[in-house]
Amino acid sequence: MRNLILLLALLLPAQALAQDWAKSRLKKSPRHLEWVELKHGDRTLKAFVAYPERAEKAKVIVVIHEIFGLTDWARLMTDELAAAGYIAIAPDLLSGSGPNGGGTASLGGVDEARKAIRELPPDQITADLKAAVDYGLKLPAANGQVSVAGFCWGGTESFRFATNEKRLKAAYVFYGTGPDQVASIACPVYGFYAENDARVGATIEATRALMKKAGKTYQPVTYKGAGHGFMRAGEDPEGSAENKQARDQAWKRWMDLLK
Repeated sequence: MRNLILLLALLLPAQALAQDWAKSRLKKSPRHLEWVELKHGDRTLKAFVAYPERAEKAKVIVVIHEIFGLTDWARLMTDELAAAGYIAIAPDLLSGSGPNGGGTASLGGVDEARKAIRELPPDQITADLKAAVDYGLKLPAANGQVSVAGFCWGGTESFRFATNEKRLKAAYVFYGTGPDQVASIACPVYGFYAENDARVGATIEATRALMKKAGKTYQPVTYKGAGHGFMRAGEDPEGSAENKQARDQAWKRWMDLLK
């Protein structure tokens, strides 16, 4: 049993990084995808941007990556949002954390990425995300509305960012935990959670009570049979039926909320 647990612990990060299927889909995208540099203070932040194919100006979504950094799947998510009609901006919050000032791609593996993520100063994360919001709102193709969406570690950060950014129209939290202080949140928060994710799931009711007491909008939904990371795992060709179903249901809900 112990060996099985160790094997499963090793497989999760391996599956998170083994994303050839995501890279292949990105290469086939007909949309405009580009890397940009966002500067604030003395820091340079790299970000991946995906544009929709539409004549009208579009809403902006800032995408916060998982604890694994800005992976191929995180970039694929920006492209999927662009396919749905939105401008998506995914900053590499590990910019400068790798060798020679590199970001996620230079770190070499999941353990290095997770270690680097845990060393990020919260104020720097907030400043990076504000820089992404600033950039998005200034784009000629943007319509002046911006929201944030985060996954895993990024889900927690999207909830926290809502306490620091008044310009957000909404915050979408995918299997992330809530902050202790919510009084400054000025937008609705929508949660997407996995049934088989006890660590995060155990925090939902306390967060619900805290948000209700503060008079804030918080609407969590838990997806039956899904595990943590189901938005990514549900797109993996080898993903479970439960994660695939949860991903599809969560995507539909998200698209309805974004309208």
